[in-house]
Amino acid sequence: MRVNQLIALLQEHNLYRGTTLSDDVAFDGLAYDSRKVSANSLFVCKGFNFSVDYLHQAVANGASCYLAEKDYDIATPGIFVTDVRKALSLAAQLYFGFPQNDLFVIGYTGTKGKTTSTYFTRNILEQTFPKQVAMFSTINHILGPKPEDQFKAHLTTAESFDIFREMRQAVTNGQKVLVMEVASQAYLLDRVYGLKFNVGLFLNISPDHIGVNEHPNFANYLFCKMQLMLNSDNCIIDADTDHFDEVLAAATVSTAPDHIFTYGVNQPTATVSLTSEEATLTASKFRLSVNQDTEQLADLATTYSVSVPGDFNQSNATAAILASALAGAHVTDMQTGLANTTIPGRMEVLTTKQHGTVYIDYAHDWGSMNALLHFLHAQFPDHRITAVLGSTGDKGEDRREGFAKALNDYANVAFLTTDDPGHEDPIAIAKEIDNHIDHTKVQTTIIPQREDAIHHAIATATNDDLVILAGKGQDAYQKINGVDTPYATDPVVAQEVIDELEA
Repeated sequence: MRVNQLIALLQEHNLYRGTTLSDDVAFDGLAYDSRKVSANSLFVCKGFNFSVDYLHQAVANGASCYLAEKDYDIATPGIFVTDVRKALSLAAQLYFGFPQNDLFVIGYTGTKGKTTSTYFTRNILEQTFPKQVAMFSTINHILGPKPEDQFKAHLTTAESFDIFREMRQAVTNGQKVLVMEVASQAYLLDRVYGLKFNVGLFLNISPDHIGVNEHPNFANYLFCKMQLMLNSDNCIIDADTDHFDEVLAAATVSTAPDHIFTYGVNQPTATVSLTSEEATLTASKFRLSVNQDTEQLADLATTYSVSVPGDFNQSNATAAILASALAGAHVTDMQTGLANTTIPGRMEVLTTKQHGTVYIDYAHDWGSMNALLHFLHAQFPDHRITAVLGSTGDKGEDRREGFAKALNDYANVAFLTTDDPGHEDPIAIAKEIDNHIDHTKVQTTIIPQREDAIHHAIATATNDDLVILAGKGQDAYQKINGVDTPYATDPVVAQEVIDELEA
C-alpha cells in the first residue's frame, strides 16, 4: 500500500488533512492494535480510550508512520484525517486489495432474525455454489470449506480492518459469495464505511441497543440501521416492519425502484407475499405469491418447508429466498437449503422423562423473546412456561424492561440469572428486570449462577411444562469484567441436569 494511493482515497472521501511524510513510501503492514504491529507498518490511532502510549509501543514494534486525527508531535511521521474510523476502513480496503469487488456481498440488518436469515441464505447458496459461500454471523465466521477456515465470532460485525482481512482470506479460499450480519454498531462506529453491498436486507426494527455505550436514542438506532439501505445496489425490506415507510424512503434515496423488493405476511401490495400453511414445533410450511411482474422472481411462487420451527422464521426464510434469487439461486436450491438448515443454539430442543421439554434459543431482546414465547404459547396453550434468562451488561439497557414485558404476556415462572454481565453486577441487572415483572402473573426467582438457575428450572418442571433457556445458546463463555470466562453452554448444562435427574 503506497502513501499516495491512500492519500488519494482519503481525499476522495474528504477525510485528508495533511501529512508529515515527504516521500511516496510503501507500507508492508497495517494495524490498529499496537501489539500486532510489524516492521514498516502504518499504525492507526483509534479508540475512545486511545493513549499515546499505544503509539509509542507501535513505533517500538516497527511502525514507520501513524494515521490519526491529531499530530502527536513525535519523530515518526503521521498522516492526519478528520475521522480515523472512516480512514481505517478505507485503508483496510486499499491494503487488502478491495476484496469486496471479488465477492457478491449480502448484508442483513434488523433487531431480530439476522443470524437465522444469514444461515438460511448461506445454506441455500451452498446448493448453488458448493463450498464457495462465506459467512460472517453472530455465531461464527466461515471463510472457506476447511475446518481451520471456521471460527467463533466475537462481534456481530467485526472491526473494519478485520472485515476486509477476512474478506481477502475468503477470496483466497475461493469463495464467491459472502453473507453477513450488519449490526447497527457497524454504521455507528463506521466499521463498514465505504462498503457497497450487492444486496441489503432490512428485517425489522424494535427498541434495542440503546444505552450509554451504544445508541443514545431510538432515532439514532433506526438511522444507523437504515444506512444499509443507502449502501446497497438492491434493497429487500420486510413490509411488516415498524417504520416501514421510513425504511423504504431511505432505500429510494440511492436505489432505483426496480431494485427495491418487499415481502410480508399476506401482503398483496408487497413484491412477494407469504402465506403460512403450517407452523408447528415439528413442521413449518408456507407458500409464496409473487405480486410484481418480473421474470427474475416469477418462479418463486411455490411452497417451501423450513427445518427451523417458529412462524416468525417463515419471514426470515422469505428474506433468504429473495436474497438468494438475486445471487443466482434456483427454486430447488431454496427448497433444499431451507429444509436442511440447522442453526446452533436456535430453537434446540431437549426432551426429558419427567421434567417437560427444554427449549434453548439465543433470544436476547423483547422482539426475539416475545416472538419465541408467543409461538410456544400458541402451540401449547395449556402448558406452563418457565423461562431462564438474564440481560447483558454495559449495553442494551432497554432490553431489561422488554424481557419483563414478554414474560408478563406469556410466562408463568421466571428464573433471572447471569448473561454476559460485563462490568455490571448481574444481581442488579436481574433486579432491574424483576422491577418490571407483574408478580401476580409471573413467579420470579433470582439465582446468580446460571448453571444453578438452569438446574432449578428443570428440576421443578413437570411434564406439562416448557422450560426456555434464553440468551446464551451455544456461547461457550460469559463476558464478566472484560474477560471471556469459560461457560459450558446452555445445551451442555441442560443435558447434564437432565442426565442427573433421570439417573
